[in-house]
Amino acid sequence: MKKVAIFPGSFDPFTKGHEDIVLRSLSLFDEIIIGIGHNTKKNRYFDLDYMVNKIEEAFKDYDNVSVMVYDELTAILAKKYEAKFLIRGLRNTTDFEYENSISQINKYLNTKLETVFLITSPELAPISSSIIREVHKYGGDVDPFLPYKL
Repeated sequence: MKKVAIFPGSFDPFTKGHEDIVLRSLSLFDEIIIGIGHNTKKNRYFDLDYMVNKIEEAFKDYDNVSVMVYDELTAILAKKYEAKFLIRGLRNTTDFEYENSISQINKYLNTKLETVFLITSPELAPISSSIIREVHKYGGDVDPFLPYKL
């Protein structure tokens, strides 16, 4: 049976840290769906279609990685795609506290769903989408932190 995993997030923007999690996950799963979800607590900084195109560009050589946009609970999306796993990256203990709570709710909503946590590679741990947005907003060069050119 094919092991399908969803890597959900707002990816605003998708960083080298995110790319690293996907690439490392390829050794664990047969197919990875990068799911760009709508977060009701956030307004997007980068255009959604633009980000989808950039992520697809970053993974153009990987037939087993796809990108999709969704507007529903992640646990329900996983059922639709017969994904039994969610992938989440952890940079620090704050991320763990937040992600642990979400994983518990996802498990309640979809008992067949397991969340797999990968620790961020040390050299990429300081990178966050919110920091990248702030640097970009004030004219700083963010290209070293992204797997594509803006």
